[in-house]
Amino acid sequence: MIKRLPFLLLLMLLGIVSGALAQTAQRQAPLTIATADGRQLAFHVELADTDEQRATGLMYRSRLAADAGMLFDFKRDLPVAMWMKNTFIPLDILFITADGRIAGIVQRTVPQSLATIASPGHVRAVLEVNGGTVERLGIAVDDRVHHPMFVR
Repeated sequence: MIKRLPFLLLLMLLGIVSGALAQTAQRQAPLTIATADGRQLAFHVELADTDEQRATGLMYRSRLAADAGMLFDFKRDLPVAMWMKNTFIPLDILFITADGRIAGIVQRTVPQSLATIASPGHVRAVLEVNGGTVERLGIAVDDRVHHPMFVR
């Protein structure tokens, strides 16, 4: 039995890791931003809708695909604040109301900064994308985010 213990522990660890990977894969969803000039910008986002997921966010990552991001669901409208603690890549942060309207944007945040980045009022969600994405794609306040979380 003692000789089998490391093997059993390895199997348990593999089960935990594969379960976490499967859960991560289920946590991704498509999202589209409709710009004022009629363009539809497609992203694949990870969903952060638990306290733990929102607290971790994109921390400890060294890169993010150009069409990727993280959508933080706060479940209700409220003022929110973000920070860049342990976040190694610059991000653009989009604050989104319950109806999917982009209410505010902060571009090219400073990696690992502890400065508070506050929403411009009550928002339902935050979308984080690579720094420079907003400028590169021409995303603006009042553009619309399409995702099942937002009610129209």
